[in-house]
Amino acid sequence: MPLIIKNPVNGVLMWIWISVMNPHTQGWGFATTFPFAQIIAVITLFSLVTSRAPKSLPACGITFTLLAMMLWMNVTTLFAIFPSASQAQLAKVMKIMLMSLVTLALIRSREDLHRMIWVLVISLGFYGVKGGVFTLREGGNFRVWGPTGTFIGGNNEIALALIIAIPLMHYLQLSTERRWVRHGLTLTMLLTGMAALGSYSRGALLAIAAMLLLMWLKSKKKLPGALVMTLLAPLALLFMPDRWTMRMDSIADYQADTSATGRINAWLMAYNLARDRFFGGGFEIAEPSVFQLYAPDPGAVHAAHSIYFQALGEHGFIGLALYLLLGLLTWRSAAWVVRNSGNDPELLWAGNLARMIQASLIGFAVGGAFLSLLYFDVPYYLMAAVVSLRILTARKLAEAKR
Repeated sequence: MPLIIKNPVNGVLMWIWISVMNPHTQGWGFATTFPFAQIIAVITLFSLVTSRAPKSLPACGITFTLLAMMLWMNVTTLFAIFPSASQAQLAKVMKIMLMSLVTLALIRSREDLHRMIWVLVISLGFYGVKGGVFTLREGGNFRVWGPTGTFIGGNNEIALALIIAIPLMHYLQLSTERRWVRHGLTLTMLLTGMAALGSYSRGALLAIAAMLLLMWLKSKKKLPGALVMTLLAPLALLFMPDRWTMRMDSIADYQADTSATGRINAWLMAYNLARDRFFGGGFEIAEPSVFQLYAPDPGAVHAAHSIYFQALGEHGFIGLALYLLLGLLTWRSAAWVVRNSGNDPELLWAGNLARMIQASLIGFAVGGAFLSLLYFDVPYYLMAAVVSLRILTARKLAEAKR
């Protein structure tokens, strides 16, 4: 806490650790419900106000789009189908968005960016290593779950979070000259991949494939990378038991899967609702009365299980458009960093980080198509990292030009 008051960046890093890892869920007694995050947020905001450090929001398309999306969420809440539940959820979402803005304002140096990636990797890598060891020990016969009562508590959600973390681990691997750190990160990546497979998440399997493909395309060592994937992927898949294989095979036969058909029913409900209501339904619309009006199968009440249809159902076509625009601008900014950092050895780290963030985002974009993680905070932190990367890269290029 004293370090946060001294420098608000420390508060951002502490907030990310608390909000992503949720370490208090691994404790007992009063610690499991103690408001650590709220205390960290209040102290960070106090430090932000009193600090003399630069703290203006970057004037860029990503910032403006995020602000517009926040404003639109407040507007759609005014027209929500369930006002009380929607307002309660809005308060939670705005806290996440507020701290995302604070991250945008404060993470401005290479050192701060590097520390933020380490915090994300440690926060998610903890569950990756633990889940990977569990999967290997149990022969893949039991599912890996995340911390109870959090964004990543479900088996599908923890799997997607771990997939997002793997490219960030590889960036740290590329950024260190210490052999023991590189080997430790290699082991962590392998165990994290096993934990994702051990979640029995079908969406995670598709996300892993998309993430690995992009990492390979972005790699400068394509032949060694292809050999490693060719050798390790079959071994990992063969290790998993028959019940895991049967579940993955059900991807092709989704018509016979009640979970898959339930999701399609929820997606059609969200589409029909958005067509009927310009402002969408507001937060918390997975209720029988809503499905009775808009779903093809009114009895199959199901959460959206898709970041895209969640945005569409809750905030209408404008909400979906803003969310997609935010993702597109983040992707384009990362691509700009990759293009403009290749010829400068001093910007090699920036290009590596931008590539790995793109791999994380493509994994989230694919896996998120099957999960209700519209407000999961890690992609917003990666968005802030991309903004900072572009600012640092542009500044370095301007100095070199002068």
